[in-house]
Amino acid sequence: MAEPVRDRYVESPENQPDSPEELDNQVQRAQEQLLQLKRQQEMIERQKRELEELSRKQEELERGRAEMIEKLSRSMVTIERETYEAEKRVEQLRATNAAFLQHLDVLERINPKNWSNADLHKELSKALSSVDDARTEFNKSITKINAKADQEIIPPATMGPYDGGKETGAVNFGLWLKRGLAFTLPLIVFGVIALVIALCLR
Repeated sequence: MAEPVRDRYVESPENQPDSPEELDNQVQRAQEQLLQLKRQQEMIERQKRELEELSRKQEELERGRAEMIEKLSRSMVTIERETYEAEKRVEQLRATNAAFLQHLDVLERINPKNWSNADLHKELSKALSSVDDARTEFNKSITKINAKADQEIIPPATMGPYDGGKETGAVNFGLWLKRGLAFTLPLIVFGVIALVIALCLR
């Protein structure tokens, strides 16, 4: 007996359309795959940004490192030179201070009240020589100190009336002439009085 036509045309399970539940599952799986792909894409983009930021920081590090190495090296040379000059200046100032202290001690020890008449000329010449030496040392040292500064720190000492060439000789001569007259004037007056008395007694 022949197979009924209806039975011959029964569809196989493979050819049957998916059920609504299966379609929903497929859609859900596809959405999950898309979401996973999107997350992977975001992660890749984030890693890309991190790599770009890392590369930028490395370039910044190399530039900054090279710049600061050059600046520090040059600055150290300048600082060493300035330190050397500063140490020389400190040594010069200390030596000048020591010399000034010596001259100051000598000048402060001068006391004309303690001079005897016999040693007056000798002590006076010695004292004037000490003053001249102090003035010469002062001007010489101050010139060196001011030369190292941007402006004049200490003004030089003015020349005394006993310093300098021919003019000084003339001044000294006049000064000693006045002092000689001051010392001998009482003797002259006394001699004149004695002479007048002697003439009157004749």
